[in-house]
Amino acid sequence: MQNKVAPTIKKNYIKPFIFMVILMALIGFITGMNQQFQVPLKNTFLEDVGKAKNTLSNLLNFVFFAAYLVMGPVAARYLNRKGYKSSLLVGILCVAVAMLIFESSVLLYRWVDGSDFQAINQLSIFSIKVPLSFFVFLVGSFLCGTGLTYLQTSVNPYLVVCTVPGTTGITRQNIGGVGNSLMATFTPFFVAYVIFGGVKVETLSVDAMIVPFIVLFILLLVLYFAVYKVSLPHLEGTTDKSNERLRDTVFRYRHLVLGTLALGTYVGCEVCIGANLVTAWEDTFRSANPSATDSLLKSEYATAALWSTFYWGAMLIGRFLSSFLSKVSAQRQLAISTALAIVAITISIFTQDLKILVAVGLMHSVMWGAIFSLALEGLGKYTVAGSGILLTGLIGGAILPLLQGIWADAAGSWHYSWFLVLAGEIFIFYYAIHGHKVIQPTSRVNS
Repeated sequence: MQNKVAPTIKKNYIKPFIFMVILMALIGFITGMNQQFQVPLKNTFLEDVGKAKNTLSNLLNFVFFAAYLVMGPVAARYLNRKGYKSSLLVGILCVAVAMLIFESSVLLYRWVDGSDFQAINQLSIFSIKVPLSFFVFLVGSFLCGTGLTYLQTSVNPYLVVCTVPGTTGITRQNIGGVGNSLMATFTPFFVAYVIFGGVKVETLSVDAMIVPFIVLFILLLVLYFAVYKVSLPHLEGTTDKSNERLRDTVFRYRHLVLGTLALGTYVGCEVCIGANLVTAWEDTFRSANPSATDSLLKSEYATAALWSTFYWGAMLIGRFLSSFLSKVSAQRQLAISTALAIVAITISIFTQDLKILVAVGLMHSVMWGAIFSLALEGLGKYTVAGSGILLTGLIGGAILPLLQGIWADAAGSWHYSWFLVLAGEIFIFYYAIHGHKVIQPTSRVNS
């Protein structure tokens, strides 16, 4: 009597895939919200810091993306030990607690503003005084970045590896990117009009933040319990629970190391445009129109927010269209998009037209998925560890915008600071042409 071979049961990843797309949307919303708070904070918490406004407001992005550098390897180790679901739950909980810290910062500022206790909310740094509540807000931003590090460490490799009929790793990344860009597109108007009611910059009030942060905290708790209940199949062969020093092993993959630098550079360029476009637009208009009326300044802020929305909208359209490009390799998508971005940024610099930068959103739409797919290629059981290493590169989202803000403050203009973004796009183009090539590391021999 012959032994019957049990049929192989294929796991269904459709539902987990949809859930990952939803989480990518959350990542886009929180990232975009953090960036869009720059201008409001400049005109509330930082209204008395003089010429250091651009530098200090960019600290919001710096601490947010610094969390990826600090927590990326930590999140990867946690995922290896506890699995995808636990990592997702930790990430959502961190973001929820961050909303409470934001709330505490706002309440502190509101409580002491104009009162006898205002002095306790002032920290002297060299010749300027910065509110303590601003630094509390930065703590919340770092915790937000920490939560998204745990989410990204789980979501991105899951999208690359999980099998969904009719898709490839990069098309699944791009579909997830659609959800991410959809919320990023919505965020500038959410901050400008839902939270701050569309008022002119000079009359922004921290009181407007109190209710939204509480609502977001409640919604995140609902999402936490939804993730807790969902069935999330484990991806075999993507984690390694041995005692091997994964950091040493993973860093021997040259294409991963260069991919980490490329991903960080891409995020830095994306944030420079997405976050600093509104500030650069506003400062450029003020310099050109020193006697502008309040109504005109309000109109320009609304216009700048609109063009920032167009930038994220271009990314949304690009990711939606690229989700159908299953026959176009990640390498080709990255090479073409970076070449076009280089052309657009160059034209913007020499014509001094910031609106052209909006078109770069279309080129940026495929870069995240392409770089992630190329950098994780051939890693096997080191996929999750590689994902954690990749996310440390997102410190570029902290460094490049901060450097651009310092450049703008030092030069008194944003104009030539865009050369920093141009240099970043050139490096990503190098990765697309040569740096992505997989060179298997040689085995180490113990002496």
